[in-house]
Amino acid sequence: MASVLFTPLKLRGLTLKNRIVVSPMCQYSSEDGFANDWHFVHLGTRAVGGAGLIIFEATAVEAIGRISPQDLGLWKDEHIAPLARITRFIHQHGSVAGIQLAHAGRKASTAPPWEGGAPIAPTEKNGWKPVGPSPIPFDPEHTVPEALDEAGIQRVVRAFVDSAERARAAGFRQVEIHAAHGYLLHEFLSPLSNQRTDRYGGSFENRVRLTREVVQAVRKRWPEDLPLFVRISATDWAEGGWNLDESVALAKLLKQDGADLIDCSSGALVPGVKIPAGPGYQTPFAERIRKEAGIATGAVGFIRAALQADHIVRTEQADLVILARELLRDPYWPLHAARELHAKVPWPPQYERAQD
Repeated sequence: MASVLFTPLKLRGLTLKNRIVVSPMCQYSSEDGFANDWHFVHLGTRAVGGAGLIIFEATAVEAIGRISPQDLGLWKDEHIAPLARITRFIHQHGSVAGIQLAHAGRKASTAPPWEGGAPIAPTEKNGWKPVGPSPIPFDPEHTVPEALDEAGIQRVVRAFVDSAERARAAGFRQVEIHAAHGYLLHEFLSPLSNQRTDRYGGSFENRVRLTREVVQAVRKRWPEDLPLFVRISATDWAEGGWNLDESVALAKLLKQDGADLIDCSSGALVPGVKIPAGPGYQTPFAERIRKEAGIATGAVGFIRAALQADHIVRTEQADLVILARELLRDPYWPLHAARELHAKVPWPPQYERAQD
């Protein structure tokens, strides 16, 4: 039985050579938002390893939208050149370079995980005041965010558009809007973090407004022949929060707005929730959204085995498998998976001798 995992996927005018995607994974290794040699090696290695699409980590559209002071950024033109160096290498090796554009919202201004990940207060060195839909902190340790007014909301929309234009100048061929994991756009989606009474809060229509405005605005400026993804948290895993029914409804709207694929993750809006994590535990979200919203989806979450990944796309649960930790452990997972699935995938000539 031929592998489906290693069949091409066409999205608009772009064709991915296989269905394996490197998930955006924060490296907390930038200074003032700039990409450096760590990013070059980290991302370039995954291209040599055979992934079809490599999505750069959550990249802040404005400085106060960083999760940590060490996040990657695209809020100024000077960020373009170091990123372009990496995208050129990725494309030379047959993969596609994509980027996830993000704003951390109320979860901004924190230390890197290996330094404890604690919030950095605005009065501390390298700290700043976070923003959000409402003055509700992520938890008692986080700074109470400043609620965005309409002018601030429109500034955020413009920041996403400007960053998307810089991404194209840097050579990216895919862009993803980050509306998941408790960051700004997700905060507007969920009634647990959005208690506004204006046109950006309350009803479903109002809570999805900002995400739709960002997608619509980016789609107008992003090349028509290149795909736009949106990552969502399909459920908050919390009573009274954002849920899968709303995700299906949002996906239908985002398809109308010009989105090409929904990257289906979950959770991270509120702390302390119980998540039934396990192999493929989020794949049903991708399957339902794909079938009911009629849009391509990507599956994420504890996808580790080649047969598991192939089964997901073979049974049309999702169009792409988006791997994170497994590709940290093994940058050459796609090449090893191809061998296991008996797919004819050439190794880089420099590495062919390793197959003996």
